[in-house]
Amino acid sequence: MTLHPQAAKLVEAINLRFPKLGTEVHDAAVARAILAANPATPLPGREVFRVTEQFIPGVAGDIRVRVYQSSDSSEPGVGVVFFHGGGFVICSLDTHDALCRELAAELNATVVSVDYRMAPEHRFPAAAQDAYAATCWVAAHAAELGMDTARLVVAGDSAGGNLAAVVALTARDKGGPALAYQVLIYPMTDAHCDSDSYRDNALGYAVTADHLKWYWSQYLGGQDGNDPLASPLQSADLSGLPPAYIIAAEHCPLLSEDRAYAQRLERAGTEVTYVEYPGMFHGFFTLPHILDTAKEANTACYRHLNGVLND
Repeated sequence: MTLHPQAAKLVEAINLRFPKLGTEVHDAAVARAILAANPATPLPGREVFRVTEQFIPGVAGDIRVRVYQSSDSSEPGVGVVFFHGGGFVICSLDTHDALCRELAAELNATVVSVDYRMAPEHRFPAAAQDAYAATCWVAAHAAELGMDTARLVVAGDSAGGNLAAVVALTARDKGGPALAYQVLIYPMTDAHCDSDSYRDNALGYAVTADHLKWYWSQYLGGQDGNDPLASPLQSADLSGLPPAYIIAAEHCPLLSEDRAYAQRLERAGTEVTYVEYPGMFHGFFTLPHILDTAKEANTACYRHLNGVLND
């Protein structure tokens, strides 16, 4: 299937503003400057009860987090630890502010968005360490955050989806914290970058194979991409993990590995809901205000999560 007509127009616009990472642009600072000068059309931010920022302890210093509270209810609710995408190199709390507001409002949740260390200034495993440290902190402070520890979720898109999956693996191996769910939105799960979809969707669909290879090179800096804390798909054991909701896009270089990760989780006994959207591209989920299929994907995701977490 070709790109959905709505998606094709968006991809054309994105291709004009997005830096050609790995081919013409090789410096992270330059890439960030280009994106800052050409911002995307943001999703309007939903009103939530309270948004605050604070610093929490990490492995290599304090980590900034942004906390979204959906209401002032005294009843503990769903807790979401969120990791933004951007290939471990670009994007920020601000670029994913609207998505975090949506999560908080739609799930009646408290969402903690994590400003983890980014590459190339901080290479692997810095982001993974920060993601796990933040999740441990959230679990330890669940009561004051208004969270139910039995309904703690990790979530993220792209590189953030990688970090959510890595946190789930790390929590299993280190004996906690207990996680109720993992939400992986077109996650980066394999540093090898040699799948069928890397070839089939290499060019023309907003995020290219070259972009993703550059992200991995910035993050790993020559380190072993087989390490499961970098590439969850390379883990020898995917058993004992929390249920997963995985979103994939037909025209995304990560499609093959997202399918493979869902299949391997299922074979290992993990409950998986895998949803693949035809005619869509990497990044579509954050555009429900201008893309009908993204709105459908958001609605389906929130309906599913409410069904398992709030019923």
